[in-house]
Amino acid sequence: MRHFGHISPAARKGLFHREPAEFGAGSPVGMLSAALGATLYSPATRPRLADDIIKQAGRGVVSMVLCLEDSIDDSEVAEAEANLVRQFADLSARGVEVPLLFIRVREPEQITDLVNRLGSAARLLSGFVLPKFTEERGVPFMEALTKAETARSQRLFAMPVLESPELLHLESRSATLQGIARTVDRYRDRVLALRLGVTDFCSAYGLRRAPDMTAYDVQLVAAVIADVVNVLGRADGTGFTITGPVWEYFRLQERMFKPQLRRSPFLEGRAEELRTELIEHDLDGLLREIELDRANGLLGKTCIHPSHVAPVHALSVVSHEEFSDAQDILRPERGGGGVMRSAYTNKMNEVKPHRAWAERTLRRAEVFGVAKEDVGFVDLLAAGLAE
Repeated sequence: MRHFGHISPAARKGLFHREPAEFGAGSPVGMLSAALGATLYSPATRPRLADDIIKQAGRGVVSMVLCLEDSIDDSEVAEAEANLVRQFADLSARGVEVPLLFIRVREPEQITDLVNRLGSAARLLSGFVLPKFTEERGVPFMEALTKAETARSQRLFAMPVLESPELLHLESRSATLQGIARTVDRYRDRVLALRLGVTDFCSAYGLRRAPDMTAYDVQLVAAVIADVVNVLGRADGTGFTITGPVWEYFRLQERMFKPQLRRSPFLEGRAEELRTELIEHDLDGLLREIELDRANGLLGKTCIHPSHVAPVHALSVVSHEEFSDAQDILRPERGGGGVMRSAYTNKMNEVKPHRAWAERTLRRAEVFGVAKEDVGFVDLLAAGLAE
């Protein structure tokens, strides 16, 4: 699979200076963690889940989480597990390409149980999402994952969710972070990414951000994100990919503007009009939060509605200017350091301070591609919404 793989090769050629690379469940961990993009969550109770997965893959989704935890009622867990077994068998029988699929479990025992019950269809499973992850809770989850891997002779990844009250509360945050760091470092090869449970953070204080506010406007939440990145997102080789928090609002109805997007793949000068249209449909807050995610060291995003996927992916594409700067900084002859004016002549690139940024940018460029010089966010969004 590849990002923007659902659009035609001709359309990709028109948009990209360097097209997104192909990847799959067997790709290197670093590539997969950068490629997660907009990870779409779906309750495991959906009766036509297999059809939903195939549909979303056709719309550009490359990673999905099938949830057995907060998205379903406690009384529904047993039926949801049985539904997952049926739906995976259906997908396996169809022989179609599916996104990277993860199951969000409640307890460690569910990991080994579900892998056993899935049987041969477990080959479609990429791993598990582990809720309320701390050192105490996380070790049993990781041991269960290791056991399931051995039983299936199959690589399975973990995506711990950092959302526990101990992480939010100031008096216990440091110790909790250090415990999480010890645990994920011990199982580094199996940890694909760390996810942030911002809704749980807000819940602990009875908070909920409005659609015109980002997670970074809620100071309690912003402080936790900063500390998580500080400890677990370092660029010195010890860090992990940390994904952006969920955006809760989805009043946007894609069909209200999709027919207009189809008029032209290059919008014929309608970029500003379309941008206004998007803002009026409550995407402004989401777009600002995606930009702030990246500015604060996060990559990818948890999504609970399909309309969020295309904006996340469009804003993940590396601009031609970013790519040019990153390449200049990483040229072999620059290894000794120094400062140079950018090729766009609008900034100074310092080789040593900007090296880690450049390396991350090229990693993102590999999986999301590099836009042509005259291609912007709206062009990429329009392409991402094409069917």
